[in-house]
Amino acid sequence: MRLNTLPAMGMSTCDQKLRSRRGFLRIAAAAAAVPALAGGVRALAPRGKLYDWQLEVMGASSELAFWHEDPVVASRTIDQVRSEVARLDSIFSLHREDSEISRLNRDGFVDNPSWELRDQLSAGRQFSELSGGAFDVSVQPLWELYAAHFWTGNGKSADIGAAARSVAERLVNYRLIDIGPRRIALGRPGMGVTLNSIGQGFVADRIADMLAEQGFKHVYADLGETRLIGDHPDGRPWLIGLRDPKDPPHFGRTLDLEDIGLAVSGGYGTPFEETGRYNHIFDPRTGLSASKMTAIAVTAPSAMIANGLATSIYVAGREHAAKILAAHPGAKAVITTADGEWLGSQPDQSFAAI
Repeated sequence: MRLNTLPAMGMSTCDQKLRSRRGFLRIAAAAAAVPALAGGVRALAPRGKLYDWQLEVMGASSELAFWHEDPVVASRTIDQVRSEVARLDSIFSLHREDSEISRLNRDGFVDNPSWELRDQLSAGRQFSELSGGAFDVSVQPLWELYAAHFWTGNGKSADIGAAARSVAERLVNYRLIDIGPRRIALGRPGMGVTLNSIGQGFVADRIADMLAEQGFKHVYADLGETRLIGDHPDGRPWLIGLRDPKDPPHFGRTLDLEDIGLAVSGGYGTPFEETGRYNHIFDPRTGLSASKMTAIAVTAPSAMIANGLATSIYVAGREHAAKILAAHPGAKAVITTADGEWLGSQPDQSFAAI
């Protein structure tokens, strides 16, 4: 789920808060295993030989599950996945000081950028234009402001709302990011970017597609956002549970899905304080936390697209959902309003329409 499924930053106190939600690395062959995710979804799995790998991607607790009869092939595949995840983490992770994105934020530029970084910053620009500025990868200074105010204790603001508006006006503007083939540069000192709003979906797509290219038919990849390859090993759709945003330990709805991407955005994922009024999904136009809905789940052909659409609609509001979704044929959404009502992407759609 989430614009920034888990928020991104480098402060030690906040790192401790984030690490409490992270997973660990393991390989398991199990019967009737049920992958449980940090991002607001759960796949209800069948009996069968399951290889279930819990790992950390861009600071988020993540999970990869696939089915195979040969343990040697499965072990080799996990080694390949481990290597690719580490490579992508070295590009996108704000928890690594040596990653490309961390160097971009620290120095204001990065030379000879990877194609992945260029691609995702360009994709972010497209979502920004589509959403009328509701989506913006340059919200990282807002994260740092709120984290310092609520968590570290060394950055208190007399008026956090006024401070956030000031930061948004000065430092949040996707148009000031120069994305060139030889250099990416930020237009103002103090600017910073985070790609958790689409990068986690990108990583999920990359790993799932890599497994599909190697012949795996049934893959469940939640690497911050979720990508499904094929159908369930039992020959039916995957049964996916969506967390109840007002009662996150429980699942309020289920979806039958196959061969598709899924993303969930909701401020309940990482609140800065107990009321949840201040959370990690920011409106880049005001600097304040988005609050027009409680949660949104989006399905789309890829997890990256679903990720970007979910964030865009969560910030822009329900009234813009149809227009934003129309830019990506096949994309659909389920919105949870403040009173707990579940709505389809159109007023006359039922929940089952997803």
